[in-house]
Amino acid sequence: MSSDFEAYEQDFGTLTAEITNKIGRIPKLGGEEKTQLVLNVDKQLEEVRELMEQMDLEVRELPIQSRGMYQSRLKSYKGEMDKLEKDFKRSRIAYSDEVRNELLGEDAGSSESQRAHLLDNTEKLERSSRRLDAGYQIAVETGSTDGHTCLFIPWR
Repeated sequence: MSSDFEAYEQDFGTLTAEITNKIGRIPKLGGEEKTQLVLNVDKQLEEVRELMEQMDLEVRELPIQSRGMYQSRLKSYKGEMDKLEKDFKRSRIAYSDEVRNELLGEDAGSSESQRAHLLDNTEKLERSSRRLDAGYQIAVETGSTDGHTCLFIPWR
């Protein structure tokens, strides 16, 4: 029975190597070619899931004394599968022009206007901080006799 499990392990190794190779190529592609490769990897990941289900069934049918070793190997494969799925998810969006344009906007001019707006806001923030510091300093220097401090911050 363990020979079936070992055959599944070989298939697992072959499939995951192919998937890893394809995942590495996905970010570099675009358009229809990328879509086809993503679909292909998706199908292969499903094959790996089915293969792991078969491996799990094989382990359950093993005698209890040898089951532990195979369960730990299967657990390791499940971890590898989780990593592959995460890498696949990342590869689909990595370097994607569509996602980049969606997040950053397609217009390069808008980037410049956003930068100018950010600089304006930064200057306003710095001016406000200086006014707050000056107001705090005045409050520290001019405490009232009844123990209360009057804080006046000029807003303009």
